[in-house]
Amino acid sequence: MTTASAAEHLVVEAARQLVADHPPDTTGTADFLGARFDAGLAWVHFPRGSGGLGVAAGLQGAVDAIVTQAGGPDPFALNPMGYGMAGPTLMAHADAALQRRLLRPLYTCEEIWCQLFSEPGAGSDLAGLATRAVREGDGWRVTGQKVWTSKAHQARWALLLARTDPDVPKHRGLTYFVLDMRDPGVEVRPLRQLTGDSEFNEVWLRDAHVPDTRRLGDVGAGWRVAMTTLMNERTAIGGGSIARGTGAIGDALTLWRDRPDLRDAGLRDRLVSLFARADALRLTGMRHAAERGEAPAGPLGSLGKLAGAELNQSVYEFCVDLLGAEGTRFPGYEGDDPGVQDSVGWKFLRSRANTIEGGTSEILRSILAERVLGLPGDLRVDKDRPWREVPRG
Repeated sequence: MTTASAAEHLVVEAARQLVADHPPDTTGTADFLGARFDAGLAWVHFPRGSGGLGVAAGLQGAVDAIVTQAGGPDPFALNPMGYGMAGPTLMAHADAALQRRLLRPLYTCEEIWCQLFSEPGAGSDLAGLATRAVREGDGWRVTGQKVWTSKAHQARWALLLARTDPDVPKHRGLTYFVLDMRDPGVEVRPLRQLTGDSEFNEVWLRDAHVPDTRRLGDVGAGWRVAMTTLMNERTAIGGGSIARGTGAIGDALTLWRDRPDLRDAGLRDRLVSLFARADALRLTGMRHAAERGEAPAGPLGSLGKLAGAELNQSVYEFCVDLLGAEGTRFPGYEGDDPGVQDSVGWKFLRSRANTIEGGTSEILRSILAERVLGLPGDLRVDKDRPWREVPRG
């Protein structure tokens, strides 16, 4: 047996043993995910003892497929910023003590995470952010405002990017921290969305304190750490469905099966086309994971996020069109219905955010053009100017 096949056998047998010893239908979410972490099946490429087995990252899909088929909980759905972004960032840049404290409760979803990056004047131009972190004793005092922060109202921890030096060009004056959202200097204000939910928030930081022990990377090297987060975010969002015919396209297939009275030839052709796009995205994600191997997530992950976001919107537009007039009714504004997020209407409205969150489609196209295809970059007149001298709206 080759080394690669031995590693695959190891993770497959470990995953089968996990669901046999901890049946998902009778095991609590935190207990199941804790057992999965302890078995090294959280991020299989992480070291042993840190939620992994030290094997190729591409083998994660085999574990996920077995757990999903058994009905196990999805940590990305429950704690997306934690699982998709914070975990890989902590593994790459945190010291061993911080990893031991944070990784397991992150994975079990007992501690939810959010991402304090975007600001009212710094969205697509993230490096232009104005939130300040000033050294104070053994830590940092942080003041500023963040916005569009998903899960901030539920989060215990936050990935925070702040400016520590305004006298150097914008990319070089940033430092990266882990912020305790329970600090008295943190205020969270929910924002009402198109769906009627308040999933997004604005966050005010008024002299919030961060110990220097929760700084990730060197002072002034926050942009490099942030790239770890963003590349993993886009790879996680755009990785495609685990199994064929699941995810958004699975909703469309189920609706088509359940409503034969609404079918016509034109809609059938649209569904076939969408299925082909979904399968191409799934296979592309698998190929990218296999080719990437042990390498960190890179700019090519933007391709999956871009294609997946636009596919989701197309799929739910199809679903609404299939339902016709029935699809225009949305029960989410009529009261708190716990099942509304399973409705086509909610998913159609929520998909509007897909091409904005995690990097707009315009930004992702620029990344792919410049960093993957090698095309000339956009003109950047403020690249070498101190941040303090750059005009801001």
